[in-house]
Amino acid sequence: MANDLTKGSTSKVLLKFTVPLFISVVFQQIYSIADSMIAGKFAGEDALAAVGASYPITNIFNAVAIGCNIGCSVVISQLFGARQYKKVKTATSTSFISGFVLSCVLAILGILFSPTLMKAIDTPDNIFKDSALYLEIYIGGFIFLFIYNIANSVFAALGDSKTPLYFLIFSSVFNVVLDYVFVRFFNMGVSGVAWATFIAQGVAGLLAFFILLFNLKKLETDGRAPLFSFELLKKVAGVSIPSVLQQSFVSVGNVFIQRLINGFGSSVIAGYSAAIKLNTFTINSLCTFGNGVSGFTAQNVGAGKFSRIKDGMKYGSVMVIITGCVFATTYLLLNEPLIKAFMDSSGTAEAITSGTAFLKTVAPFYFFIGVKLVGDGILRGMGKMKLFMVATFTDLFLRVVLAFAFSPSWGYQGIWWSWPIGWTVATVLSLIFYFVVMKKQQKKYEM
Repeated sequence: MANDLTKGSTSKVLLKFTVPLFISVVFQQIYSIADSMIAGKFAGEDALAAVGASYPITNIFNAVAIGCNIGCSVVISQLFGARQYKKVKTATSTSFISGFVLSCVLAILGILFSPTLMKAIDTPDNIFKDSALYLEIYIGGFIFLFIYNIANSVFAALGDSKTPLYFLIFSSVFNVVLDYVFVRFFNMGVSGVAWATFIAQGVAGLLAFFILLFNLKKLETDGRAPLFSFELLKKVAGVSIPSVLQQSFVSVGNVFIQRLINGFGSSVIAGYSAAIKLNTFTINSLCTFGNGVSGFTAQNVGAGKFSRIKDGMKYGSVMVIITGCVFATTYLLLNEPLIKAFMDSSGTAEAITSGTAFLKTVAPFYFFIGVKLVGDGILRGMGKMKLFMVATFTDLFLRVVLAFAFSPSWGYQGIWWSWPIGWTVATVLSLIFYFVVMKKQQKKYEM
């Protein structure tokens, strides 16, 4: 069901819209964490390290899907806010057609070059084979992930954050069950968690696609909407390409960091793999508020209601600060039990120490990155992609440079500190850009 985000109390509208998005991400992250946790518990520390070593590479492919998600959401939100329902349908079908072609090409290339990619990041020999296998199977299901992300972006653009939640809960639980069965009873090891993810993504993607088609039929239009439009593709690409580049550069930066971490051996890789999954859980959860504010902003820009955007920033920031503090408190108090949950009885002290050190270092800064994500969401929703990219690339550049600068003297702890420093500087930039844009917009609106 489509929802109008341009009317009503901003706090209530945002809360009602973003909470289902947040819950969706929680369940989506459950089966991502389950991959690593079940691999570590039932297949050993090397299996956990193998899944973790391929993680930065899989993130590059996810970056493309997420970037296209953002482009679709912003453009379709603006069209929906302007009540141009025929173009909403055309933009949706255009996104699916172009996305299908792109995902097929990337999947083929990814499968062909999986071993080469794993060699490029100096994956240790004892986990190389399993890492490459996991990557090949994961990338094989990339088309389903792409379909789900596009469908989810359209749901969000129409103000509907509940529908994707229902079948995502089902697919998440299904993934965890498959993880356990494949690894615990069929002894499939790393391939078991990869196939479980493949199947779960397939279920989520197909359900999202068909339910979206059904819901779009409810939008009344004057005549049949065209199936494809190069004009709308250009608009979607205008937001998607910078978003893809931003997401991809972040992922490529993480690949360099992973290569650096791989030099410390499989035990540190295992500890980092557990910690980064928990950290990603937090960041993706905070991203839902940024994405929610982005959709809210885009609809109100389309409707010409710029005065509501400031309220979106205020209430969005409150939500991410509260959420970030909850995650930070949990990780600071329970870091060791959480890392041990990924390990079997033979988990090494070095793996546990490196993982807990990462959480202790980054957790106190979650509220910083949360505010940045809300500011970024507003910049995206207003189409200010260059400013959005500058703030994000600053974070990435600092993290990579500092990781390489600090690690020779302070080891992996020096790498961990690159996160909060990059986050803090990028947050300051994002806020400066937000205030500058809003000041210019206010002057324009007053004229």
